[in-house]
Amino acid sequence: MACDQYSCSLTAPVMDVATGRAHLSDIWAKTPPVTKKAAQLYALWVTFQVLLYMALPDFCHKFLPGYVGGVQEGAVTPAGVVNKYEINGLQAWLITHLLWFANSHVLSWFSPTIIFDNWIPLLWCANILGYAVSTFAMIKGYFFPTSAKDCKFTDNFFYNYMMGIEFNPRIGKWFDFKLFFNGRPGIVAWTLINLSFAAKQRELHGQVTNAMVLVNILQAIYVLDFFWNETWYLKTIDICHDHFGWYLGWGDCVWLPYLYTLQVRSHVVRGPVEHSVVRAPGMPRAALGDTAEHMLSSTPTHGLACTWSTTPCSCPPCMPPASCCWVCSATTSSGWPTIRRICSAARTAAASSGAGSPRSSSACTRRQMGKSITASSWCRASGAWPATSTTRAT
Repeated sequence: MACDQYSCSLTAPVMDVATGRAHLSDIWAKTPPVTKKAAQLYALWVTFQVLLYMALPDFCHKFLPGYVGGVQEGAVTPAGVVNKYEINGLQAWLITHLLWFANSHVLSWFSPTIIFDNWIPLLWCANILGYAVSTFAMIKGYFFPTSAKDCKFTDNFFYNYMMGIEFNPRIGKWFDFKLFFNGRPGIVAWTLINLSFAAKQRELHGQVTNAMVLVNILQAIYVLDFFWNETWYLKTIDICHDHFGWYLGWGDCVWLPYLYTLQVRSHVVRGPVEHSVVRAPGMPRAALGDTAEHMLSSTPTHGLACTWSTTPCSCPPCMPPASCCWVCSATTSSGWPTIRRICSAARTAAASSGAGSPRSSSACTRRQMGKSITASSWCRASGAWPATSTTRAT
């Protein structure tokens, strides 16, 4: 409702209701209802993913070096059960997206904007499935569990429903609720939703912005990484620890596809966002920023200039104790901040060179969390920190 009527703002509808500018009934009345078309689309989608999961054994592992697919064993459950899984998620993702692109460019069975055009009605369908599968899993856990010894019961009905009773609920030998709902309807749809929203952006604005392209590429890398490592996923907390309840059933059907794609929807609803040629390539680099910073700051030395900058950034001889490290930073001519350098070893280097004596640790108590103050206000060693320096300590 927030995205449909308030450009994805979560605070605007709350403020409207709180201030009396709108009533909840008014917002509800404007919300698109579930439609026959959306119900048919969603039923077809889930059925198609069930068929790919159950009826088509994996063949990708036969020709992709390094990929582990096919029948694999999961971890040992608390009751000593070792379940087997058909790992074919990468195959399902590839087939689904090949059909999507074939439809978009050749077949024209439906518009590529079909997901965006039915977004809210599909949300109703996803909620219905999420609550239905969660309720069924709970009933199954009480009356006909797959492995009774792996069930977990508490005296709290609400907890049982939310967190789940059965550890690995299954229908038959191969349909595993956890693996299917964690890795099929929601996460395969994630990248399709992004593509549909990109198509809608082009329809409305005549272009697909580089911001939209970047979101599609980076999130597709995330999804492909999941499917490439699906066998590894069998040994993670979702499969090895969590029971199957509402937060997995509903979360996989609704939370994942609708919350994880808010970014691409905002690019359509709020209008196109085009990043500069300088900023756009730097966005993927941000994902590597922490690693790069760690590499640069692991062996700091006194007097080293900040990386990617012509402005020297020397750590002052009055370095406080290690618990209050200085953080040097500088700004390039383009306006982008450099990678920060934590000069934690400068105090020792400065003391040994005789450049100055460190201040007492009481200086650290004058620092406020989250607030930057100029280095010259902390210490003024002779010639060690120029009064005009723009370098700051946090």
